[in-house]
Amino acid sequence: MSLLGPVEIRNLAKKLDLRPTKRLGQNFVIDGGTVRRIVRVAEVGQEDTVIEIGPGLGSLTLALLPEVRRVIAVEIDPILAAQLPETVASHAGPDAERLTVIHTDALRVTPADLPSEAQPTALVANLPYNVSVPVVLHLLEVLPTLQRGLVMVQSEVADRLAAAPGSKIYGVPSAKAAWYADVRRAGPVGRTVFWPIPNVDSGLVSLVRREPPVTSASREEVFAVVDAAFAQRRKTLRAALASWAGSPAQAEAALRKAGVDPTLRGEQLGIEDFARIAENRAV
Repeated sequence: MSLLGPVEIRNLAKKLDLRPTKRLGQNFVIDGGTVRRIVRVAEVGQEDTVIEIGPGLGSLTLALLPEVRRVIAVEIDPILAAQLPETVASHAGPDAERLTVIHTDALRVTPADLPSEAQPTALVANLPYNVSVPVVLHLLEVLPTLQRGLVMVQSEVADRLAAAPGSKIYGVPSAKAAWYADVRRAGPVGRTVFWPIPNVDSGLVSLVRREPPVTSASREEVFAVVDAAFAQRRKTLRAALASWAGSPAQAEAALRKAGVDPTLRGEQLGIEDFARIAENRAV
């Protein structure tokens, strides 16, 4: 099995008349050391079925295939989706049989789209910058078999996903991701490992599935509180949750029943706090 080098990647792109687009968030990894590092940090093994979003020209795919049971590559670009099996066949030898390519939008993936005998246990991906957070949250929601993940995203997004309560960058992505998983930064990634070179740095984010908070409220009800709290994040929770609760007084009542100080702001609460607030909304 051989990885794609920078020259080979550019030649392949030329062959496909491929011009990476910002619309699809296309920045391809051209450094073999980086894709090997991603696979190593992801801690995947022969029992894992990995779902890879946006495989592009196949750099990370080729690094994953010898290490895991199967790779399910989800690619929205029809040209790239058609080319990937050919690239893998010419570089991966017998490991090429471990690849399944799904041509679809990752934001619409459901378990029914994937092989029934191989639901994914891990997410490993260089995610398109423009949809990275929605993709992570969607996959954690619809694929309960996912136990862990390692994603490469814009550095600022990595910080927000992994932020803890009390941080200025803690917000909706942080709180919602915490519903599903323990999230942490897993290292920086420089700009020069990509083609084309992006204008921002990247970072790795590790996700380990955990049980959501024990609550009588549904996930949708808890997320509605999160959205309301951060829609006006400079306001106190009493004011920010007024529309959600029906009035400032009703918001305060729900907060006090939940044991939350109404003068706090959303950035100071953990996902368990939001769950308790959702439970105590007057109906």
